[in-house]
Amino acid sequence: MKPDIEPDPFPDAFIELLAQALGRLKIEFAALPPSRLQGGTLSEDTAAMAAVLEETARRMGDNYPYFHPLYAGQMLKPPHPIARAAYAMASWLNPNNHALDGGRASSRMETEAVAEIASMFGWDEHLGHLTSGGTFANLEALWVAGQLAPSKTIVASEQAHYTHARISAVLKLRFEGISADTLGRISLDALEEALRRGDVGTVVVTTGTTALGAVDTLDKILELRNRYGFRVHVDAAYGGYFKLASNLDPDAAGAFARIAEADSIVVDPHKHGLQPYGCGCVLFRDPQTGRFYKHDSPYTYFTSAELHLGEISLECSRAGASAVALWATQRLLPLTSGGEFAQGLERSIQTARALFAKIECDDRFIPGPKPELDILVWAMKAPTVDESSRLAQQVFERAAGQDLHLALVQLPVAFLRPATRPGPVRWADSPDDAKVTCLRSVLMKPVHLSWVDEIWKRLDRAAS
Repeated sequence: MKPDIEPDPFPDAFIELLAQALGRLKIEFAALPPSRLQGGTLSEDTAAMAAVLEETARRMGDNYPYFHPLYAGQMLKPPHPIARAAYAMASWLNPNNHALDGGRASSRMETEAVAEIASMFGWDEHLGHLTSGGTFANLEALWVAGQLAPSKTIVASEQAHYTHARISAVLKLRFEGISADTLGRISLDALEEALRRGDVGTVVVTTGTTALGAVDTLDKILELRNRYGFRVHVDAAYGGYFKLASNLDPDAAGAFARIAEADSIVVDPHKHGLQPYGCGCVLFRDPQTGRFYKHDSPYTYFTSAELHLGEISLECSRAGASAVALWATQRLLPLTSGGEFAQGLERSIQTARALFAKIECDDRFIPGPKPELDILVWAMKAPTVDESSRLAQQVFERAAGQDLHLALVQLPVAFLRPATRPGPVRWADSPDDAKVTCLRSVLMKPVHLSWVDEIWKRLDRAAS
């Protein structure tokens, strides 16, 4: 398959569209008397600014080409051009969505955009807002969990994001990591063992782990909730938008089908939602959760009696431009199954499966679990764990020398020798929890699908 040409990350047409949008925004405020809004007494020397910006652009060139399909390493997906343009346009006004005074239009756009995300998960009623990212969104969800059950333990898979343990420590809540199975999902047996103690208040369910993109079996965890009683928080920061994909494997599809039964959900629009950093989102199924956020202060904004976003958020100042960019993107690409946005997610799943099939058939590699979303990992075949790890580092560096940018991840060797795949026991002298350095690829750009052969060609050379 011939690779698609990656869209120009600096398109003249979209720069022109931004200029037109800024012109329209200027008209909206044309009735105001003239004012030196931008500079005041500060420097307005355009030649000096041009020189500084040129130097800034040169410095920014010292980056990996995150926008290009040969960048297939970390979770870095290019924002959609309309998100870039809308964010830049909104930044001219620099609204603050802490309150309606600071972001009248952008606050309403945030409310509408967040409602569309909640609807994607099956919630007509909800309480939610944007955050600076998934970490703070998860902090708010666990803070509410702690308010509801202050003496109970938070549990999450050992493959869940490390911030859950750190957040729990900040909130002074007990936290316990639960072992993962050989597919990188939370072990149901280990989870039930913890539940039998009777002190678990919240189970964090990850739909798309950072290392593997593994999807915890939410449907089975909900069955445990019926027996033991606990709060379910779904950390869908990475994988949440795959709710719209029609080509998930049965286990992942079964988990996403039940996500509306969770108590809270976190998703990051700045990952698969095509948004600039930082843009996270936290949602609660029960709108009455807002009672925990109620506060009063002498400098509260009083120009509106409406509930404003600062009253349902732990963060104060937040960039209204993030809400404007998200609203515009969802206006262009609605969050609907079968739509253009959903098809992009489906292509990413196809890409991971296609590259996995090549890795699985190559004797130089040891494949990790079959990808559930668009992340895959593999190890280098070698007599020992240490030698495999050394080879992975070497291939990682050689691939970068060919402009193919991958990532490295340390995983338990058990993930590389599951019983579901035939073959000799690997590294028999190493315990299941011994760590091996693996290669990892996040294939989150829809255009990656047509670049599989090119990526493979460069990986093949790097591994030779």
